[in-house]
Amino acid sequence: MANDVKPTRKNLMAIEDRIELSERGHDTLEQKRDGLIMEFMDILDQAQDVRSELNTNYETAQRKINMARAMEGDVAVRGAAAALKEHPEITTQSKNIMGVVVPQIESSRVKKSLDQRGYGLLGSSSRIDEAADAYEELLESVILAAEVETAMKKMLREIETTKRRVNALEFKLLPDLYENQEYIEQKLEEQEREETFRLKKIKGKKEEEEREEREAEEAETVPQERPATADD
Repeated sequence: MANDVKPTRKNLMAIEDRIELSERGHDTLEQKRDGLIMEFMDILDQAQDVRSELNTNYETAQRKINMARAMEGDVAVRGAAAALKEHPEITTQSKNIMGVVVPQIESSRVKKSLDQRGYGLLGSSSRIDEAADAYEELLESVILAAEVETAMKKMLREIETTKRRVNALEFKLLPDLYENQEYIEQKLEEQEREETFRLKKIKGKKEEEEREEREAEEAETVPQERPATADD
């Protein structure tokens, strides 16, 4: 509250410094917020494409595996899956987007050739191979979706945090500082007017005293008239 601030020039200078710092911080946070929103929109577009691709690959993989089961049987499909020796590897790194650390997921050994799958040419069929291809494509889509979705959630949280900070400065801190600044300036102006009035009053009183002293001195220097006598 403004009434809680002592109206001194020192406090006024301190508040002006805080206002300048807060305004700079507000501008910086606004720029960060706008930049984050632009980056978020780019990631959102990418996420929509990834989701669409993920859904498509999932439907394709389901269709292929159902066909393989129908034509080759569950035993053959499970046997081909169990023959796999080299499993996919996933490594995670991080990258910085406008101060937000987001994951960067890299994968290896996801897509494999026929001999890398372990079951061999004689132990499989084209339908099982097609199902394996479809699920490898699906796994790559899942990995990419995980990276994009996580980045999008982190960006969104940072945007919300930055917006709250901007609003706190714009609608709380800065208005309070402006109010305190105005209050102190008004009080200082009142004090200055009172001091000016007091000084004028002292000056007027002093001038009045000096005038009275001069009049008294002049009265003393005026020669007095001699009283008249009979001889005159």
